[in-house]
Amino acid sequence: MKIEEIMTTEVVTVSISDSVELCAKLLQEHNISGLPVLDEAGKVAGIVTEGDLIRRASRIKAPGYLEILGGLIYLGSPKKFVEELQRAMSLEAGQLMTKDVVSVKADDEIEDAATLMVEKGISRLPVIDENGRLVGIVSRRDIMSRLYSK
Repeated sequence: MKIEEIMTTEVVTVSISDSVELCAKLLQEHNISGLPVLDEAGKVAGIVTEGDLIRRASRIKAPGYLEILGGLIYLGSPKKFVEELQRAMSLEAGQLMTKDVVSVKADDEIEDAATLMVEKGISRLPVIDENGRLVGIVSRRDIMSRLYSK
């Protein structure tokens, strides 16, 4: 069975420059947990999830460090800390979004999408065409509904 048989084609999306507040509003209004972020060409640039918004509101822990002879030796990753700080201060979807988006094609098999979701620990997959443009989205609920329908 193909993804195109179960995917949602009317996808709620945001653009890179849309506000974080709009993202939160759309997630709540449409009772969804993730929004594809589209660039000017309609290609998927990232995804904003409830998890991204919750992490933005959480406290950020600075990495521990040792001070030796006037220098700092970090015990954690300062790069990760800076990235988390930038995301916490983000005002636009493009700053908050997860950029490494796992996607599928409409003619992929449902089992392949399910495998990707399990392996990557994700809840939804944007469905893209050969040009990288969004044509739909498939969620765990879509797959569950098809696999275990009455």
